[in-house]
Formats: sequence, C-alpha cells, structure tokens
Amino acid sequence: MWAHQSAARTQQVSHVAAARLTKPNVESSRTDQTGEERRGRPENTPEEEPKSNRRRRGPASEIDAMRLRHASDLRAFLAAAAVAHLSSSPASRASPCAPPNLPAPRLRAFASSRASTPPSSPSPAGAVASAGASAAAACEQGAAKPAICTADELHYAPVPGTEWRLALWRYRPPPEAPKRNHPLMLLSGVATNAVGFDLSPGASFARHMSMQGFDTWIVEVRGAGLSMRGSELAAANTKSDMPPDSSLDEIIADKNMVGTSTSEEPQLVTKLSNTLARLGETFSSYVKDSRLKNIADSFFDRVSELAPDASLASLEEVSEKILGLLELPQTSVISDQISNLSQRLVKILGEGQQTVSPRLFGWQERLSATIEDLQKQLELIISYDWDFDHYLEEDVPAAMDYIRKQSVPKDGKLLAIGHSMGGILLYAMISKCGFEGAEPELAAIVTLASSVDYTTSNSSLKLLLPLADPAEILRVPAIPLGALLSTTYPISSRAPYILSLLRSQISAKEMMDPELLSKLILNNFCTVPAKVLLQLTTAFHDGGLCNRNGTFFFKEHFHKIKVPVLALAGDEDLICPPEAVYETVKLIPQHLVTYKVFGAPEGPHYAHYDLVGGRNAVHEVYPCIIEFLSQHDEVSS
Repeated sequence: MWAHQSAARTQQVSHVAAARLTKPNVESSRTDQTGEERRGRPENTPEEEPKSNRRRRGPASEIDAMRLRHASDLRAFLAAAAVAHLSSSPASRASPCAPPNLPAPRLRAFASSRASTPPSSPSPAGAVASAGASAAAACEQGAAKPAICTADELHYAPVPGTEWRLALWRYRPPPEAPKRNHPLMLLSGVATNAVGFDLSPGASFARHMSMQGFDTWIVEVRGAGLSMRGSELAAANTKSDMPPDSSLDEIIADKNMVGTSTSEEPQLVTKLSNTLARLGETFSSYVKDSRLKNIADSFFDRVSELAPDASLASLEEVSEKILGLLELPQTSVISDQISNLSQRLVKILGEGQQTVSPRLFGWQERLSATIEDLQKQLELIISYDWDFDHYLEEDVPAAMDYIRKQSVPKDGKLLAIGHSMGGILLYAMISKCGFEGAEPELAAIVTLASSVDYTTSNSSLKLLLPLADPAEILRVPAIPLGALLSTTYPISSRAPYILSLLRSQISAKEMMDPELLSKLILNNFCTVPAKVLLQLTTAFHDGGLCNRNGTFFFKEHFHKIKVPVLALAGDEDLICPPEAVYETVKLIPQHLVTYKVFGAPEGPHYAHYDLVGGRNAVHEVYPCIIEFLSQHDEVSS
C-alpha cells in the first residue's frame, strides 16, 4: 500500500498502471476526494497555419516571424540564436540568464550578507539591469550581492577539478520558526536558475520553506544564473579596464585589415592555421572522428565557394590533407603541417582569382568571415562542454559538501526538493547509492514533476528529440534559451508562433498572475548545452534515462534505494505528465514512496511550474511537502 493512501486508491492506481497509464487517476488535494479519474484532457494541437505570410517587424536578431513547424526549422532557429548569442560580447555572456543588450554583471565571490526584508519585485528588465549594477559595485567594493539575488545570503561553492563556482542562494529561518535538524537543498529544472524558486516576496517557494524552519539553499548548477568560471571572472575584470569600445575597435580593425590585395594574405594564413589547429586540439578528444569531419567538411564547402572552377581540384586536395591531419593527435609537427597547408590553400584562392574575369570582389573578406564563423562555433562548443552527468557527479556533490559545512547537520544529511530536472538529479543520486550499496547523504527527497522514464507518456519534451541526433551537437552546441525568450517572447507569444505554446507548458489557465508568468519566462531561463538535452532524451528510449556512456540505467536500481520519496505530479502537466511520474514511482519500494497528483476534474489544474509557483500551491502543495519533510527530519542514530 502506498504511504498515506487508502487501499482503494492503491488498487485504482495499480489498475491504471496495468492499462499502461494512458490517463492516471487524479487525487484532489482541495476536496480530499480519492479515486476520481481525469478524463478528456484536451490534446495540445497547434492552430492552423494562417493563409497570410505574416512577418514581425524588428531587427534581424529577433528572428523575424519564424514559424517552427518542422524539426529542420527548429534546428535552424536554435543555431541562429546560438550564433547570435555568441556574437555578443563575452562580458554579456558572463551571466547566462541575462537578456542581450543589457550591462552584464562583473561577478566575483560576494561576501555573504543578510537581507533584512525581501525587496519588492522589480520588473524583468530592471531586475537584470540592477543585477549588473550591484555586481559591478560588489566587484569594486568586495561587499554586497547583486540585486537580482533576493536571498538572505549568496555563497559560491567551488567544484573540485574545475574552474566553476556554483552560486548558492541561502534563506535563513527566522528565530521564531520551528527548529529543524537538516538543511534543505532546492534543485531547479534544465536551463533554469534560482528565480523560479523565488519569483517575488508573495510567490517564493524558498522563502516559504525557510519560514517553516528549514535552512534553505537554492543551487545554481554550472552555466545557470550567477554561477561562473574563474576565467570568466578574470575576463570580466580585464574587460572593465579596457576602453568602452575597444572590443568593437578590434573587430573593425581586423575586418579593415582584410582588403583585396595579396599583401593581406599572411594575416589570413595565420588566422586560418590557428583556427584549424584549435579545431584539431578541441575535437581530438571531444567527439568521434565522423563528427569532426562533419564540421570540417562544412567549413571547407564554404571555402570552396570562393574558388573558381579551375582551382577546385587543387583546393579539394589541400582540404583533404588538412582533414586527415585534424583527425590525428595534435603535435607541433602536425601543427606545422597544418600551417603550411593553410598557406597553400590561401595561395590557391588568390592565384585562382588572378586567372578569372571578372574577379570575385572581396574574397579575402569573405574567407575571413568564414574563418570567424568557425571560431565562434568552436568557442560555443568549448564554452558549453558539459552534460547531465557533470551535474550529477560534480556539481550537486560539491554543493552538498558546501551546504553541510555551513549548516552542520548532526548526521551529515540533507533534505532535498527537485523540480523537473532537479528531481531527475535526485532520482539519479539515490539510484547510484542503491547500486553501490552506499549510505545515502539525503534524509528524504521530494520530486516535483520529475521522471527518468517518459516512454509511455506523450510528453511535449519530444520536441527535443530532433536534437538527439549526435551530429546536431555540432550544429546547435548550445541553446541560449534565456536570451532567446527575453528577445522574442513579448512579440512571438501569440499563435501561430511556437512560443504561443509556452504558457500552457508552464502554467495552467488562471494559475499564475500574468505579470509573474512574464517575469518567470524573461528571467528564469539560461543557456543550456545540447549535450545536456542529448542525455536527457534517453529518458524517451527503452530503459529510460542512462549515463553518458549508455552503460548505467538509473531506473534499474530503484528497488535498492533507502531514501523516502514524495513524488508529486500535476494533472495538466504537458512536460512531465502523471503517467511519466508514475513510471518512476512504481519502481520504488512501496514503503518508501508517497505519490500524489494535484488537480481536480472541476479545477484548479496544475501544469509543470504550478507545483512550485501556482497561485493555489501555497495552500495545497506546500503543506503536503512540509508534512512529509517534517516526518523525515529526525536525526538518525
């Protein structure tokens, strides 16, 4: 029998499970009724394409009126957004959650500071702008935290063996709150930051938990929110000491160097050979040779467009030799050979233009631009070179170690709540502990809209499956979701554009204040590597979510876990439907798991984010979580 549920409820859930759980029963937390079944959930069908080919007005960076009906459209859209994101200044990318064209924060490990009262909710743009100002001031004075951080304290936890410093938002319980034995760790979803757990003073999951006595910590994994690399910090500080437009001047000067005379060819040779050498070094241990060849082939195809027909054979011969060298371990000898071949390639292009009429105007500038595009793609891949396993094996353990040292629980354990991917991380952690027979470092966990197996569900996350082709990592190595949404959401949030589907994905009708929903969309999302999404899509394959090598399937070891689990689902969650949640829940020992679906046939309904920030969550979901955590907050002997 499921913990805290009736035998009748158990039989009904089991019956639905036997029927492949196409529509699970829904338990209403408001009416306390059991055994009622949700029927007729409307399908998420797109509206018909309008006859008129409407286009939005605005700059090219707003990706004019792109209607994404096919996977190829999605790939092109994301690739363009990624390149545009990378084309921005490095400083502006230091904060992955910041919209473009706003001053980016210069970040360093801020001294912890206690906020007397939570500040009022700023506007989305103002929040990020004030974050930049506060962070810059903190960098100069070594004091306060950025205004975007509404926690009592902001800490940075180093990740051993890496440059990463994870941002930890801490919410201390007030003196009058109940005394608790364990700190509480919060993990958010994929491509999100801490804002979702602390949207405003009146809609703050983290603040609510701290008021209940829990020393609450939100963890921002690498690439999210205020987390940063040490090198990014150094680069941000160096940039601040340069003239305001120096980076732009460098670009202009570099482009002006590329003229039409052969005297500029040495600069092109150097630029090309350095970029190709970096390509070889980067990919020799990064991807398989076949995928290395894909990106290099694409580059040389573009270069061949600059050559007259008479030169194509020679150009192809040189290109093939370079490709062969790129696939070898990179040494100084190989580097010299690539440099010599780069010189030959540029010479072939230059001599080819001397033998044709009319000559191709500006071929050197076009070659330079082609090389720069390759450089940007390399930088993007290098900058976002991590996957789900990095979160699991490095980031979360580092954060837990830091929290333990700060909060000092007597038994060394933490309580944890994970939303979406955050819950998947918790499932993966306890699965590995079960497999290894290790003592878990978690006293209990709560998962909100999370599963490691989506094979039986009709989750809208299947939209990510077109990116699951390994070759797509090179075409779309990272998705700047935060910059993309902040740029396009105000204009493209209505049908027929793809972002018009975003509201129903996040929140059910009338469950969130429109201003808070907009703030969530504009401030809560960050850039995510395609490698993370690639690994998460294994949850749609037989066996469910697995490690990066495909050798460890997390759900196979759930029967060995020792940690109590509260698994919550929303009745109208299109991203992680209740049937997906149950696919994971049914594998956990029954005496350890509590499973509950929020929402009632007559409403209110719960979508993906509503379990955290819906207007009814504070009265229906939060008490359920607090009761469960309180029951498992005792210190083990």
